Order: sequence, then structure tokens, then C-alpha cells
Amino acid sequence: MSETSTIQDEIRSKIAANDVILFMKGTPQFPQCGFSGQIVQILDHLGVQYSGVNVLADDVLREGIKAFTGWPTIPQLYVKGEFVGGADIIREMFQAEELQSLFADNGIKTEVPATQ
Repeated sequence: MSETSTIQDEIRSKIAANDVILFMKGTPQFPQCGFSGQIVQILDHLGVQYSGVNVLADDVLREGIKAFTGWPTIPQLYVKGEFVGGADIIREMFQAEELQSLFADNGIKTEVPATQ
């Protein structure tokens, strides 16, 4: 099996195993870039349970996640198996309360309820 198909399978598996997963630079406890840090702050503010995957620890994963979505930048947030977006999209969705609604619509508990 090629390295590409192996990493794609690994990415698919990680996404399937986590309701909310963030492919990021660094870890949720120690983000390594400002954009990853912004998404961590938003998710932590909302009290969402999520898994963080440090793409800096594995160059194959780092390139693989970009190819997986066709999205050129990291971080990348997935909710219930669906790619939601990167830092700018997540920040805009949060400010418009669309992110909170997305979590609510998918049955993902937050500590900050979406306003209706």
C-alpha cells in the first residue's frame, strides 16, 4: 500500500472516531501557531469536547490532511465527519453564532448554548 493511501486511511479513521477533531499545529494545550490557537480558544470557550491532532509531529500527515480536503491550510476542523473549515471560517461562524448552531444541530454538547 502506498504512503498516500495509508495516511488517507489514517485520517479517515481519526475523523470517524471523533465527533469533533481539529487538525492543528501544536496541541490544544500548546498551539504552535496563532490560527490554531484561535480555534482552540473558540472550542474551549464553547466547552466543546474535541480531539486535537498535531500535524507538526508528522510531515506525511501534515501534507496528507491538505490533500484529503483539498484545503491548503492548517488548522482544519471536522464535525461529525464533515470538514467545516479553517481559522477564518471558524472565527466567522463563531461570531455569527453559526458554529454554536452547527454543534447543537449535530447533538454536540457545548457549555455556551446557541441562541435561537
